[in-house]
This record gives sequence, C-alpha cells and structure tokens, in this order.
Amino acid sequence: MKMNKKEKEIERIITNLGDVSKSFEDKNVLVTGGAGFLGSWICEVLVEHGAKVICLDNLVSGLKSNISSMRDRDDFKFIQHDITQPIFFDEPLDMVMHLASRASPFEFEKYPIQILKANTLGIWVALGIAKKHSAKFLYTSTSEIYGVAAEIPTTEDYRGNVNPVGPRSCYDEAKRCGESYVIAYKMQHGLDTRIARIFNTYGPRMRAEGVYGRVVPRFIEQALSNKPITIFGDGTQTRSFCYLTDQVEGLLKLAFSGEAEGEVVNIGSDKEITILELAKLIKELTNSASEIEFYPLPKDDPIRRKPNITKAKMLLHWEPKIGLDVGLQKMIEGFKKKEGK
Repeated sequence: MKMNKKEKEIERIITNLGDVSKSFEDKNVLVTGGAGFLGSWICEVLVEHGAKVICLDNLVSGLKSNISSMRDRDDFKFIQHDITQPIFFDEPLDMVMHLASRASPFEFEKYPIQILKANTLGIWVALGIAKKHSAKFLYTSTSEIYGVAAEIPTTEDYRGNVNPVGPRSCYDEAKRCGESYVIAYKMQHGLDTRIARIFNTYGPRMRAEGVYGRVVPRFIEQALSNKPITIFGDGTQTRSFCYLTDQVEGLLKLAFSGEAEGEVVNIGSDKEITILELAKLIKELTNSASEIEFYPLPKDDPIRRKPNITKAKMLLHWEPKIGLDVGLQKMIEGFKKKEGK
C-alpha cells in the first residue's frame, strides 16, 4: 500500500525508535498540548504502536485538524480542557507528557499570563496527575531557559543568562519555574521525571500565520508567495533547526528510556546556521523572487543558539538524521500541496 506523506513521517519515527517503540504497547499516556505541532505527532506515533492516548488541549494554539486522523480510534481520546484547571482521570495512567504551552516569540507580548500559567499552574496540575497515578513524567522545557547563553555549544550544566523582567520572561522564566516544579516532585514524592530542553524544531503542522508563525514556516510562506522575507535584526544571529521526526524520536526515547529517570537532556540539532543564511537557503529551494527586508531585533533575542547533544547521544543513542536542506524541502512540498501549487 502506498503511504501518504503523513504516514511516511510516522513510519520514519517508528523505524528510528527501534525497540524503544515496544515500550509503548498497552501503555496509557496523557499528552497535554496533544493537538499542537509536536504533541499531535507524539500522539499519533503512540497510538500507531499500541498505546492508549488521552490528548488534552484547550485549542488556543493547537488544531483539531492535527488529530483528525485519530478521532475515531478506540485507543485515542480527545478532551478539550485547559491544563491550568484541575482535571481527574478514572483510568490508570502510565505516562504523563506535558507539552502544553504557547511557544511562538510573537505570542509573548500578547499572551504572557497564559504562557506563565501553562508552565506553572499547568505543570503543577500535570505533576499532580502523575503523582496520583504513579506515572512517569516528561516535561518539554526549552533552550530559552539558557537565555543569552555565554556557553556555545550549550550543555545541560549551563545555568542560563536570563532577563527576569524582559519581554521573553513570561516564557523562559516560566519554563525555568516548570523545571523547578519537576525537580521538587522528584525530590519530595519520588516521581520518575525527565526534562527535555528543546531547541528550534520545524516540520509539517507548524503554523505560519499571525502570532503563531515561527521563522521557518513564515519564511517558506513568504518565499512561495514572493513576498518580502522579514528578518529581525541583521540576520547574523544563529539557530539550530531540528526536523520534527528527529525531535519526536528524541522526546519519546527520553520519555520511555529505562535509564533516563531524573535526567535533563538537550534535544536539538547541533548544526548552527544564521537567520540570513536560512532565508537565502529557503529562497534558493523555492526559486523565489522575494526580497529580504530587515526589521529591529526584539529585546533579549539570543544572538547564538546551539546545543551540546553529547548527553543525548550517550544516554539515548540519539542524534538528528535529517539535514536542514532535506527537511526544508519536505516542508516546502507540504506548503505547495496545501496551497495547490
């Protein structure tokens, strides 16, 4: 049977997971933010490999269309709910994966209180659920907790250089607080916890529009429409982009590995690229006539971002497999298909 693009991405993740995917079978997993970009892919991989999944999402940035292929399955349940509000489950849970949070820098100014709540009140509720069910717990933290890092590539031991009263503080400080909650529950209640610090991820289902737009889908959408590609700053700031199949593989390996209890692990690509180079690469891959326009750099925007992924390689036997040019081409093809081009 010929698989569609979505199924190929799922198949790639499952193949890369190898024997780890056997750990999903017959497990009951709660995924908060499960209708979001990464959450929906995680839900789909889990149900395709024998897990029973409860997807919790308030749909402020997640989309029902992301989980439409699973809605009629007996091993998948969707609950529209804000995780900052208490919720209880009668069925046993083996794993709680807390992904719920707005994450686009363009949302920090518009929704700072909601972002703070998702990573403080929300994680408190999620940890309480895990405690009640004696479930393992995965928290998706972020490279933002490192702030304007003085250590490049950045290891998990780096303590960060964050402005607690800056415009990004609603996200980076909330994520730091979330990590403290995780460690507190581990110390006081003996909870089996794991923390993933995610670096820039891209791939299908990533939103490009409005305040949800992230740099890769935004550049692709602009390039395909021959609109100006908008860069903030002079474009010399760097990021390290990880394709979604690699990211999901890393997160699931961290969540279900028997040797990852209590660990904090960077999950991201260690290939660094400037934003200007990214824009030019997308122009080339799309054969676009777009001009590049420059706008002021937002306050506290990190100048460089590159993870040290030695720990992920050693502990999880994980490293990215999809190169940036290949991943971008996959996204571009998806955008063209969606727009009928």
